[in-house]
Amino acid sequence: MLASSNSGTDIAGLLEGYRLCAATEGQSPNSTAIVINSMRYLRDFLSCSGLSTNVTVIGTREMRAFILYLQQKRCFSHHPYSKPQQRGLSGHTVNTYMRSIRAFWSWLVEEEIIEINPFCKLKIPKPPKKIIATFSPHQIDSLLSAMNDSAEGYRDAVIILTLLDTGLRINELINLKIGDAWIEEGLVKVLGKGNKERLVPIGKQIRKLLWRYIHQYRPEPALPKLDNLFLTQDGRPLTKNRVGTIMKRYGVMAGLSGVRCSPHTLRHTFAINFLRNDGDVFSLQKILGHSSLEMTRRYCELANVDIKKAHATASPVDNLAMERKLAVARATRDGKTKKRRE
Repeated sequence: MLASSNSGTDIAGLLEGYRLCAATEGQSPNSTAIVINSMRYLRDFLSCSGLSTNVTVIGTREMRAFILYLQQKRCFSHHPYSKPQQRGLSGHTVNTYMRSIRAFWSWLVEEEIIEINPFCKLKIPKPPKKIIATFSPHQIDSLLSAMNDSAEGYRDAVIILTLLDTGLRINELINLKIGDAWIEEGLVKVLGKGNKERLVPIGKQIRKLLWRYIHQYRPEPALPKLDNLFLTQDGRPLTKNRVGTIMKRYGVMAGLSGVRCSPHTLRHTFAINFLRNDGDVFSLQKILGHSSLEMTRRYCELANVDIKKAHATASPVDNLAMERKLAVARATRDGKTKKRRE
């Protein structure tokens, strides 16, 4: 028998409680929204399947059925605006849904709403490991060359180089305030996920570029209270979509291919090059604002994409100077042969 939708333990009735707790614990609105949307998705699936939406009776069987549903679902099926596609949901999408639902169930246990967590006996499908394409130095040069000499072009160049030098998330960059750029100290103060502040170093070149942008190119704010570091030409804060569109446009102008021209690609490029240039993983974790080493370790794996270059300098045989030893051996052998002939 289906649980009543008015029940205090129905999914719908618990979502607002989760939202409230997440807000009081300082979780980011984006993270909370992902959990809420995932739970609504689960509730719709259960309702359409004739299954209970009461959290006290939902177990591993229902969760496995939902995982199977996600793995078989076509992209944008039942979407009100987009046409369904032949491709299915990616492994990353399925993993994100299930991790979000697991977070909600962990909250149910903490709040003593349920006693048994079905995820104790459930393995979430791991996302596939993919090599994330990053920008090459030549591609960065091409991007910068596509910009004109206007104030807007200078701003865009500073944005791209700042993202490349710091690994900031795009939301962190567009929310930087004038007072967050500690140019003399070589730092920017960043408000990251979960409203956690951190200090991120900036290089000498970025310090010069930011100083020049602030004093020569930054437009007057449209409103007196606007103190965002990066502004549009009419003095308004840049948005995430605006920066993404700007980068896509430069990518087309530069003729880039084989890499996604986005702010997040700059973050990946920073992380991998930081490791390749002998940066350590713990410093990288702090700079990127990762709460754990899990994601940072992924960059360690991705940095191994440059394995051919590493092998060229670390080849055991090459470092034994094998060619020289073989030449000496050949000379010795030839000398012995000559003596025998004589």
